[in-house]
Amino acid sequence: MVDIHSHILWGLDDGAKTMDDSLAMVRMAAAAGTTDIVATPHASYEYHFDVDLVEQKLKELQTACGPAPALHYGCDFHLMFENIEDALQHPRKYTINHGNYLMVEFSDAVIAPNMSHVLQRLGAAGIRPVITHPERNSVLQRTPKMLDGFFEIGCLVQVTAQSLTGLFGRQAEQAAWKLMERGMVHFVASDAHETARRTTDMRQAWKAVAERFGPERAEQLLDSNPAAAVRSESLPFETFELDKMKKKWYQLW
Repeated sequence: MVDIHSHILWGLDDGAKTMDDSLAMVRMAAAAGTTDIVATPHASYEYHFDVDLVEQKLKELQTACGPAPALHYGCDFHLMFENIEDALQHPRKYTINHGNYLMVEFSDAVIAPNMSHVLQRLGAAGIRPVITHPERNSVLQRTPKMLDGFFEIGCLVQVTAQSLTGLFGRQAEQAAWKLMERGMVHFVASDAHETARRTTDMRQAWKAVAERFGPERAEQLLDSNPAAAVRSESLPFETFELDKMKKKWYQLW
């Protein structure tokens, strides 16, 4: 498995607190079958994102844990004005492995009416936005049809592994599976913060996806698609076609 969303770097955000925490998270992931992890510390009003510090801690953690799992650079990019302007000026600053894919997080309080335009501007700069955990976003839970426009301009979707197994509540679980049913999920990732509850172990999510959709779909969403994102390649599995659907997914919410 390849995990493109995690908070394994200690002392940078609300994830790992110490290097020992980081090592425990990485080792848990390796024991569960994860071969690659993208470290995605927050870039937000609360947490400053320092490229050099992220790179430094990545190297230290990789040295400490050994060659497996392989650790990669990334960011949990909050869509606020300062971040957006900085990303437009430095398109590879926040992306996975300084490539094309950017993990973007919406506010739980409000999503700006011009957000589709903002995402298009990022796209024009060569950035492919990956919308993180929309099933857990309170704005999208209230008005899920907002995702239509984001899909139509080519945004991708990452669902949290533990949303599929009920950790974040019934509403998030149902929303995640509805997205899965409509073929609108491109990645399943851990969004891990520690080893007790929000962990790096994605085996139960793999099992749940495989049981409902077959092992091929589990492999696509937890391995081949995220591996392509790490390499900054086109995704082998990209299925959503809203105009051909009999029902939009939000009608089934």
